[in-house]
Amino acid sequence: MMSLLAGIRSPMDASGRLARRAAGAAVVLAAMITLAAGPAPAASKDESGKGQNWTRWRGDANNSGKAASPLPAQPKLLWKFQIPEGIESSAAIVEGTVYVGGLDAHLYAVDLSNGKLKWKYKAEDEIKSSPTFLEGVVYFGDELGNFHAVDARSGKAKWVFQTDGGITSSASFFGDHVLFGSYDNNLYCLNLADGKLVWKFETAGYVHSTPAIYQDYVMVAGCDALFRMIDVNTGKQVAELELDGYVASTPAISGDRAYFGNFEAQVLAVDLKDPRAPKIEWAYRHPRREFPYYSSPAINADLVVIGGRDKMLHAIERATGKGRWTFRTRARVESSPVIVGDRVFFGAQSGEIFAISLDSGEVAWQFDSGSGFISSPAVAAGKLVIGSFDGDLFCFGE
Repeated sequence: MMSLLAGIRSPMDASGRLARRAAGAAVVLAAMITLAAGPAPAASKDESGKGQNWTRWRGDANNSGKAASPLPAQPKLLWKFQIPEGIESSAAIVEGTVYVGGLDAHLYAVDLSNGKLKWKYKAEDEIKSSPTFLEGVVYFGDELGNFHAVDARSGKAKWVFQTDGGITSSASFFGDHVLFGSYDNNLYCLNLADGKLVWKFETAGYVHSTPAIYQDYVMVAGCDALFRMIDVNTGKQVAELELDGYVASTPAISGDRAYFGNFEAQVLAVDLKDPRAPKIEWAYRHPRREFPYYSSPAINADLVVIGGRDKMLHAIERATGKGRWTFRTRARVESSPVIVGDRVFFGAQSGEIFAISLDSGEVAWQFDSGSGFISSPAVAAGKLVIGSFDGDLFCFGE
């Protein structure tokens, strides 16, 4: 199991983390708060905000990785905010506030307009889980296995739920419930109001990715190399599909298909028309370079776009699974791309942020940061926010 962990965890992991989490399983769940200037703005119940908000890691409930807000042709750096020890979490942006987790075990609320700190919240360990915002509450997990619900106005904990493994998964929602995966091999369903356990489903491997919702079912694919369909209302599995390798990539859903990559150099399209009998519609594999996919895909009407550990960004035809183009970088692409109009934005571990033309696969814009990226772009209100290994939270816009 440790070799599996080495393959799916990011390069920034320290040795012995599993032992440290086990030793800390009885840590008191009371959260320590450090407040800076001013409260966060009141939450809007309009999740989409017509591009003004980016409430979750992949932008919407379908994990599409597609932004509603435009960006300028040549975005300019507007501000940087420094977070000690680095950033792997991707930001949420709501009502002019950026929420992002740091490897220093803090969740930060930063003013989108000027990069000034509003408040920071102390978790129990590194935060790699990307925060998700719903109706005035920010949800995320930490590496000690705690899942936090934090009031977005005050920066104070509403409740904390403890699992037995680190949490990189982000939250998904179904009715009054919040769902996420843990490295204790379980998929969890909790009550939104009080964080009480509704059900948990045990898989045969770590659940790294964010669960995806389709109709009344939650999809989860993880380190057991199985794609599972689980009834959200009961927590009972209704179907499973064998995959060729374990999965860190979060499924993106469009219509009756789910798209994601695996660690056996494949990008898959799974047909969901019959949730009790999902099947692989197509499997894309690059003809020469066979490397794992850690990144999660972005999708539009025509393409599936995903980064690979082969140092390339891949554009794949949604209808056929055939490759349209690839773009080569100097290092792994573990940042998950975001489609903005006719361009796709992503960060590379070599330190660049790119905008690539969806038509040609050529560079439309580039920024050299000097530090690598696992964090993915968040795009809202005409701005792009992304964090680096070195802890620089960048904001670009007009």
